[in-house]
Amino acid sequence: MDTFVQRFAGKIKGVISGFDRIVFKGCLRPLMFADGAMAFLRSRGVLNKDYKVWVMAQSEALVEAANNYAHSTCGRGITPISSCHERKETIAHGRQRELGVKSGLIGVWSCVEACSTYKAHYDAQAGFPRLRFEYSRCKHLYFYYDHADYGFLSVRLQTWFPYGIQIALNGREWLRRALDKQRIPFVLHGNKFLHIADYVRAQKLLAAQSDARWAQLLAGFLPQTFPSMGKTLGPHLSYYWTLWQSEWATDYVFATPGDLNPLMDGLLCHALMTGTCDRVLRYMGRPVDAAGQPHPLANPEVLTRANAWHEGVRIRHWVDRNSVKLYNEQNILRAEMTMNNPGMFRVFRRPEGRKGAGAKKRMPLRKGIADIPVRTQVAANVNHRFMEQMATLRDDTPMRDVLREVSRPSIQNGRRIRALDVTGKDRELLQAIADPLYAVAGITNKHLRQKLHASPWAKDGAAKQLSARLSRHLRLLRDHGLIRKMPCQRKYTLTAQGRTLTTALNAMLAASTQQLMEIAA
Repeated sequence: MDTFVQRFAGKIKGVISGFDRIVFKGCLRPLMFADGAMAFLRSRGVLNKDYKVWVMAQSEALVEAANNYAHSTCGRGITPISSCHERKETIAHGRQRELGVKSGLIGVWSCVEACSTYKAHYDAQAGFPRLRFEYSRCKHLYFYYDHADYGFLSVRLQTWFPYGIQIALNGREWLRRALDKQRIPFVLHGNKFLHIADYVRAQKLLAAQSDARWAQLLAGFLPQTFPSMGKTLGPHLSYYWTLWQSEWATDYVFATPGDLNPLMDGLLCHALMTGTCDRVLRYMGRPVDAAGQPHPLANPEVLTRANAWHEGVRIRHWVDRNSVKLYNEQNILRAEMTMNNPGMFRVFRRPEGRKGAGAKKRMPLRKGIADIPVRTQVAANVNHRFMEQMATLRDDTPMRDVLREVSRPSIQNGRRIRALDVTGKDRELLQAIADPLYAVAGITNKHLRQKLHASPWAKDGAAKQLSARLSRHLRLLRDHGLIRKMPCQRKYTLTAQGRTLTTALNAMLAASTQQLMEIAA
């Protein structure tokens, strides 16, 4: 049981953690570069100069087959959408309500959108046309299902060579179907479970999704959505699947919305106390320089606003195209880690393409479906660190006890460890490491250097001087037990003691004298 659940055990009746939205992309790897595409055309007996004519014929056959499939399955053919900015999911839900579709194909829509493809250009040096990669626009088909096993999902297929495909599933929809099959009662609102009769079994069903046979699962949609694949591509090509975007959500189910809503005020205050100037500016869409200061051409005025978000509020922190957010809806408090750039995380694995390679080593996390089990562990750890930080909102430890250990020197292994000056020379460093974005990326010398180099704490030192100073202070924070080193990485994370101290420090600095006197009384 995590600290957050322990702190609010009397109000939380269940917790489930697993996939929310997951988007896969499939590509035909031999066709993703020009020479490979031309080699494929030669194997099919197609000259480069006839490339466009051949592709147009294949595209027409694909669209005709999809139209016949839609007619025979749901009674309506392909429905064109005039603008790529229209939300297809909303249109599909409307069709589902109109037709009363409980399971199976809801409909097929088409829309002209941007794509990556090739075009034949005459090569004077070679003396014949060659294919050249370019960005263009073509028709895409959208298939929407309410699948008997996976719930509401969509398949997006590019009808022009090289036929990229995208499949969007939802782990909570998948769970809905699994609960139905096992006859476990639940109350659903959107994609959030307001109540589940058996949270333990529900968690087991969510956890089992990570171990799915993804290649077979995803390939199972191809016979319906790309019926002409065998005729167009031959028997030897198959899709390579990557998890392009994933959302890992941890839902804390409170007994009533009234138990949760007062908590959100404290979470908002926490976000404002730890949110720095550059964070607020970015929230408001204002440009900042590397030091986090307003750009000279920007209006430096900062306004802070808390907006309603589906009958609740939302806190979100971005770093390197990954994010962690916290929001409430009804009686659900959801922490959600969105991963768009897995490469920023390093995990133990073997190098790709090396059969019989030696021991695993720490390498960047990949987008391929082979790394999904590790990816889920990374995302779950991010949510856990973030909620451990949120758990410090309710702590009855007196401030004197929080400061006692760090405000006096100590001796460790014969080495003197100086005391921390939490409201003086060490204040800016302690506030910096409390930034919630480090729950996503971890604390590094580089990130702290970027954050502090324009502050008084840096003392206008050069980059190397600041880096060395930060290294010494990171060691100091480790000696005091405020941070710990992450295994086999040059990254650190806050300990429970560190979270308590930094949260208390931010709260104390943000409070007025009158507020402190009222608390003390």
